[in-house]
Amino acid sequence: MNYSILLSEMLEGTLNSLALFGLTLLFSLPLGLILCVGRRSKFKIINIPVKFYLLLLRGTPLMLQLMFVFYVVNPLLPFRIDRFPAAVVAFVLNYAAYFAEIYRGGMESIPVGQYEAANVLGFSKKQTFFKIILPQVIKRILPPMGNEFITLVKDTSLAKVISVVELMKVTSDWANSAANFVPFIIAAIFYLVMNGVVSKCFSIAEKKLSYYR
Repeated sequence: MNYSILLSEMLEGTLNSLALFGLTLLFSLPLGLILCVGRRSKFKIINIPVKFYLLLLRGTPLMLQLMFVFYVVNPLLPFRIDRFPAAVVAFVLNYAAYFAEIYRGGMESIPVGQYEAANVLGFSKKQTFFKIILPQVIKRILPPMGNEFITLVKDTSLAKVISVVELMKVTSDWANSAANFVPFIIAAIFYLVMNGVVSKCFSIAEKKLSYYR
């Protein structure tokens, strides 16, 4: 086994995994907020379709959604999207549903009395939200968000079901061809390092917001 080539290909796969991770967050975090607003809407024409979307995306496996987007939806489009963009689409749609529920839980955990107190003190709705409510919501959703970020790092390995060249696919290909378990050990180290960085970032963020208790 040529370890220099192995490491080179695994690093390339890791970069693809990180790209999938970053793009998923870039699009799913704002989409999740939009879905949250729709979920909390008083209009049934809005909240019922959003509720169904959340049920569908959270109630079916991400692996199935990946295959559905690439093998079922893709051929129906007037243009064909490659494997990696298809994976990004599936991941964004899936994780936006989870983020929407996290946002909703955070917003609904704030006592109504805080809104009333801010109104009495003369704060506008905009000031109330950005200066009083939002910092507390961020503080409360950090732990579940951290869990989702860590899960996302590991879930990028599912992209191999549609042959996206990410870390786990490179690892599997090398392990199968060389009949050697070393690639799995290296992959485990890579995943641990990535999740270690994510955990550290969230720990720092939680400490910075520790005054909201």
